[in-house]
Amino acid sequence: MTGETHRDDLTSKTGMWLFLFTEMLLFGGLFVVYSVYRFRNPVAFHLAAQELSVTIGTINTIILLTSSTMIAMSITALQTKNKKLTLFLLGITILLGLAFLVNKYFEWGGHIKEHIYPGSSILALRGQGDVLFFGLYFFMTGLHALHIIIGLIFIAIITAKIFRNKITFNNYVLLENSGLYWHLVDLIWIFLYPLFYLIT
Repeated sequence: MTGETHRDDLTSKTGMWLFLFTEMLLFGGLFVVYSVYRFRNPVAFHLAAQELSVTIGTINTIILLTSSTMIAMSITALQTKNKKLTLFLLGITILLGLAFLVNKYFEWGGHIKEHIYPGSSILALRGQGDVLFFGLYFFMTGLHALHIIIGLIFIAIITAKIFRNKITFNNYVLLENSGLYWHLVDLIWIFLYPLFYLIT
């Protein structure tokens, strides 16, 4: 029975690593596209980036780094049979993820209010470089936000399973997988942050 569980855990982890690899290929391709367009429109990208809030970007970076620490600590807590602490840390992780989305909502809202978004006639008047920058900005950060939402749902399900004792100290591979996914989301943002917010 133990051998079967071990094989299931190995299969689960392998599947998650393969999934993460495909996600890295997806965002890696987008980073290449960004690099090409930035090389062709250096001045426009430089000026457009100045319209983004470095403060919000930095706060969101701190939020995600902290949330990654929380979910990593939750795995250790579960391994040491501390269910209460595990649930607390996962709760903090979820709250931090929601805080990230709220910040992104207000940041996007500000740009949309100023008619700086893909398809905007006002943005189109500013030139191709601006259109490309904000098109990539909305698409790449939007895709990242979608991954945040998926991750939060995943973590919430895992939290519920731990609460109902369906995931315990000797059967925590799903919690590890959710941690791996969340770390990927964090890693992607670590690349997005300097590409869009710090190129000035």
